[in-house]
Amino acid sequence: MTAILIVDDDEELCEMLTEYLQPEGFEVAVTLRGDEGARLALAKPWDAIILDIMLPGMNGMEVLKVIRKQSMVPILMLTAKGDDVDRILGLEMGADDYLPKPFNPRELVARIRAILRRQQGPGNGNDSTTLCCRSLTMNSAARRAMVGEAVLELTSTEYTVLEVLAKHAGQVVSKEHLYEAALGRPLAPYDRSIDMHISHLRRKLTELDEGLVIHTIRGSGYQLEK
Repeated sequence: MTAILIVDDDEELCEMLTEYLQPEGFEVAVTLRGDEGARLALAKPWDAIILDIMLPGMNGMEVLKVIRKQSMVPILMLTAKGDDVDRILGLEMGADDYLPKPFNPRELVARIRAILRRQQGPGNGNDSTTLCCRSLTMNSAARRAMVGEAVLELTSTEYTVLEVLAKHAGQVVSKEHLYEAALGRPLAPYDRSIDMHISHLRRKLTELDEGLVIHTIRGSGYQLEK
């Protein structure tokens, strides 16, 4: 079964999500405190973590920071409706995606499944496809990215965004295509998720090789320089 950790202090919401997720094939564990969530997140391998921001003991951003120091487990942040600052900060700190409260449980399941598909990659892992662009090498079966001899530490969403750009290196990739291919949903007004993931990728790439440049093509999308 797919193991999911929910870190949220809303007991009713956690009960509702557990009742909804279990019949969908998820094994669910719940904690109501941030500090306990940080401990549990690193205590065993999870397939994904659902993490609220407002938590007792340790807030969600602090929990996210602790987890990302040791793990690239997929993380879906739950944010207050209309709170763009929390969404942007969460993505900048390495969250894979976010979902504003209140939400439909079906949308949550769809987001989690999209994250898991990105994490698993194409096929069954027996066929290896290697992408190369300058010093960047990406292995789709292992979902591993290297810059020269250095491992590029990426979240599952960051890997998928970069993979899409690498497959079209030298070409402009529209935001609409990136949302569909990397996030599994259409581009929505005021959604800056891809912008934040691109910003994160730029920083990580240039730290290892300043020649790995992702250009913003105003009004069109993004382009990984070939």
